Amino acid sequence: MKADRYLDAKGLACPMPIVQTKKAMKDMQTGEVLEVHTTDQGARSDLAAWAKSSGNELLHGSEEQGVLKFWLKKG
Repeated sequence: MKADRYLDAKGLACPMPIVQTKKAMKDMQTGEVLEVHTTDQGARSDLAAWAKSSGNELLHGSEEQGVLKFWLKKG
């Protein structure tokens, strides 16, 4: 999946992946996609809930070798 920006949040504990995602999305234009990589297992539910409550869209999520990858579209 093509992303306009990338955020490496690996090694960060909750709530930092969400804090960093929120900060990155603030500087993006509507419709742009942010790819987030994190090792925080709690981010799976946290990012989905945050996207829904903030008007953004979680397009896809996957896991590869312990790294969670998410694609979020700015709403």
